[in-house]
Amino acid sequence: MIPIYQAEEFEQRLTEQKKTSLQSDQAYQVAKEVITAIQQEGDKALDKYVEKFDGRVPDSYLVTDQERKQAWEKVSSKTIKALERAAENIKKFHTKQLNESKFMRNEPDIVSGQLYLPIEKVGLYVPGGTACYPSSVFMNAIPAILAGVEEVVMVTPARNGEQIEPILSVAADICGVTTIYKIGGIQAIAALAYGTETITSVDKIVGPGNAYVAAAKALVYGDVGIDMIAGPSEVAIIADDTANPAYVAADLIAQAEHDILARSFLLTPSDQLIKATEIELKTQLADLPRTEIASAALRDYGGLIKVDNIEEAFRLANQLAPEHLEIQLDDPLSYLGYVKHAGSVFLGHYTPESLGDYYAGPNHVLPTSGTAKFSSGLSVDDFVKKTTFLYYTEKALQQAADDVMTIAEEEQLSGHARAVSKRLINE
Repeated sequence: MIPIYQAEEFEQRLTEQKKTSLQSDQAYQVAKEVITAIQQEGDKALDKYVEKFDGRVPDSYLVTDQERKQAWEKVSSKTIKALERAAENIKKFHTKQLNESKFMRNEPDIVSGQLYLPIEKVGLYVPGGTACYPSSVFMNAIPAILAGVEEVVMVTPARNGEQIEPILSVAADICGVTTIYKIGGIQAIAALAYGTETITSVDKIVGPGNAYVAAAKALVYGDVGIDMIAGPSEVAIIADDTANPAYVAADLIAQAEHDILARSFLLTPSDQLIKATEIELKTQLADLPRTEIASAALRDYGGLIKVDNIEEAFRLANQLAPEHLEIQLDDPLSYLGYVKHAGSVFLGHYTPESLGDYYAGPNHVLPTSGTAKFSSGLSVDDFVKKTTFLYYTEKALQQAADDVMTIAEEEQLSGHARAVSKRLINE
């Protein structure tokens, strides 16, 4: 079952524990082989590896307009309405992140500013296989399209080499994905990064995937942009006696069912809550379809941590810097100032992390493995480039010239100084 720690034990574990490698050496080796082959051979190599890893090459990688239209007939109207409402919430939230280019005239003869320019082409990787995630389509595509990206190309594996999951196609249509290809794995990342005769290359690749996809994204970074290299999913719950143990257990399990490496923690000063949560975990795991995965994650990577007080709970949570932080306390907004490091925060007894995963609006693509200490979740900003600009009149240059040339000479870059002096009157 899930282990119980005293605060000191848990802190020691955080200090000593070596972070799980995001990708194995094998994943990198395989990814490098596939990427190199696709760079050199295009579609020929693409077909080879799709056959090898997926068992069948589709008649066409492109999802046609007809296939996209037919997908709507295979998804229930109830699901479509839920997806549309979720997409609208996500759009409303991300619309507030939009920035306008800045134009500044600090002095009469000097103009400067910053342009916000959208990335032109973005590739969206959506996992397939044993599960499908329309929420991943929304969270990655909607901020890209709001940012002004002209072309959003989605890749996702086809089952049996035939059709992608209909719900993914519907989700893509709802948020405006331009093109969809029936391909996944390393080969999809390589094709997006370098292009083939069939698949167009892009400027940035976003979206979650397994260790092989993560390794591929790491290897192509620099030739294209990527969002992040994500580690195992995480939740930390800070709670006291006001929390309902059934809610706490459900939220720990919700995170644990993702993956056997997922990490779920409760931080509480309440012995009673720990005991009650233990009981609830056993009860709720008994009829969970993914009970083996969730049980393994809770046993190997989870923990119920007894702290002296709520302040200590926040101190440990900030040290952990979790992907998701739940604050199941009364008056949770009053504790928001205690948060220093977290991907996203969920406040109160009625705000499960599931709301953020699917529906409420904030993005669910978040920093993991402690990277919330220096990075942020996906946003409109990830699909925008900031380009500064500068204009000086002749008079303004003359006024700045001596300072610029002095600094240039101090750095022993006489050519920089000469670029200024050549423009001076009567030089």
